[in-house]
Amino acid sequence: MDQAHAEPNYMKIFWWLLALTIIEVAVVYAHLPKLTMVVALVLLALAKAFLVAWYFMHLRSEKTALIMMVGLPLLLLMDLLLGLMPDIAHHIF
Repeated sequence: MDQAHAEPNYMKIFWWLLALTIIEVAVVYAHLPKLTMVVALVLLALAKAFLVAWYFMHLRSEKTALIMMVGLPLLLLMDLLLGLMPDIAHHIF
């Protein structure tokens, strides 16, 4: 039996996405150290991806198994990035 779910407030999500994009642009123009800027931009991009997946892809109303199918690869990606961080830190760009 399908459960009915309330439609998200799409304008509210739009304004959050716009605010996060403006913050991303501000981070680039803030002349922060490269590592700080990259970490901030990645975190902001993950926040935007979460908002899009949670509301526009309707993961908010899906079962836990489907959420885990999205969440587990993100956790594995973070594990990969953290594991590669020592090698990346010593690479000269």
